This record gives sequence, structure tokens and C-alpha cells, in this order.
Amino acid sequence: MRREQVINILKQYEQNIKDFGIRSVSVFGSVARDEAHLDSDIDILVDFLEAPTFDRYMDLKFYLEDCFGQSVDLVSYKMLKPQIRQAVEKEAIRVA
Repeated sequence: MRREQVINILKQYEQNIKDFGIRSVSVFGSVARDEAHLDSDIDILVDFLEAPTFDRYMDLKFYLEDCFGQSVDLVSYKMLKPQIRQAVEKEAIRVA
């Protein structure tokens, strides 16, 4: 899926996504670089207002996969490993 498509879908469902207790939503990885292939997953970075339960995290992941119709790699900002944080922050495109 192309970057513009992903951004438009995230904006379309922004309020529903924020209802999961999300402060911000960004796209990163191959989609953000506009290098995604048909079999690429969509890398989504979220900043939760408070630590999510496992169920809330998985509910959001499944909701996003339903919105996109493909696999989503959902990453919580607070759970980013220090080794990759700078690279993710550099390419992330904040959508909401």
C-alpha cells in the first residue's frame, strides 16, 4: 500500500483510533519511505495516553488490520528499543 493511501486511511479513522487511548499515530518503515511492496506490512507507531492492557493493544492492532485489509506491525512509542528509536523517529510521519 502506498504512503498516501495509508495516511488517508489513518486520517479517515483518526477519531476511532484515538478512542483506543492514543495520543498520536505515525507511520514508519517501508510505507513511510514509499518503498512498500504488495506483501509488506504497515508499520504504525502509536503513543498511548497510558500503558495499554494486552487486550487494548491487540484490539487496536486488529482494528487497524481491518481498516487496511492487511498485516499491521503496531509499535508503542514507549516500547521502542533504544537501538532503533532514532531511526524510527527520523523516518516516522505523524498523521494524528
